[in-house]
Amino acid sequence: MLTLALARPPTLGTARLVCVDGPSGSGKTTLATALARHSSDVRVVHLDAMYDGWGGLPRIDDQLRTLVVPLAAGGPGRYRRYDWHAGRYAGEVVVAPRPVLVLEGVGSWSPAFADLVTLLVWVEAAPAERLARALLRDGPASEGRLRQWARDEDEHFARTGARERADLLLHR
Repeated sequence: MLTLALARPPTLGTARLVCVDGPSGSGKTTLATALARHSSDVRVVHLDAMYDGWGGLPRIDDQLRTLVVPLAAGGPGRYRRYDWHAGRYAGEVVVAPRPVLVLEGVGSWSPAFADLVTLLVWVEAAPAERLARALLRDGPASEGRLRQWARDEDEHFARTGARERADLLLHR
């Protein structure tokens, strides 16, 4: 995947932007972490740090705008970091330009920034398996929220068409 991204022309200024998108619990974080292990030129940003809580998916483009637009212009990008325990934003993260930026998370690909994306990777798994993984990650008390999140994801993906636009489809 990294080889494919590097073989393509830069789309994020002089860098490449890889979006790892797909539903919760499908294996996006595992994949993005593996990509980062291959090169010190790769920076991974997890969208879980950007959503403003469980209802934050519809507003993710606001966060992406302050991150990718400045990077495309050659400067540092930034986003507000959400503290899930405090239930509010808790500071700002500055992201310096790197040869490869990997955005990992639900909604990492957006039609608003499609021209900045070098490679879109869609990761999916069976719904029951995804829920089981998410419950292991987030705990059984989160099941109701995870089910609502899944409905929000379905609406988001229907609107954006990310799966249909993907360069690579992975079933994990």
